[in-house]
Amino acid sequence: MPRAVDGTKHKDKRAKVLKLAKGFWGRRSTNWRIAKDAVARAGQYAYRGRKEKKRDFRKLWIARISAATRAEGLSYSQFMHALKLAKIDLNRKVLSNMAIEDKAAFSALVAKAKEVLEG
Repeated sequence: MPRAVDGTKHKDKRAKVLKLAKGFWGRRSTNWRIAKDAVARAGQYAYRGRKEKKRDFRKLWIARISAATRAEGLSYSQFMHALKLAKIDLNRKVLSNMAIEDKAAFSALVAKAKEVLEG
């Protein structure tokens, strides 16, 4: 029995990979052999990137909170510790957003944190 090289499934698989490679540079977007490797590598980068994105945003939020608390005369670690003691459960994303958009509310939180640390 001869080997099928031009069947629908075969073409569909290649079309799918070439569609994923659309926009790639040079032959990576048009040549099957090169495109399949490029798409595989792009998938690995995308998978890794989805994990890194979470880390990067957490770093950003911490940097923003730290800057805002230092302006109020408190370090980030002291502030987070005081919030835990005060049983205020706000995540870093929300705290970061407060520090940027609602400075009055954030200052009230810092004041509460200072109160808890002193008492």
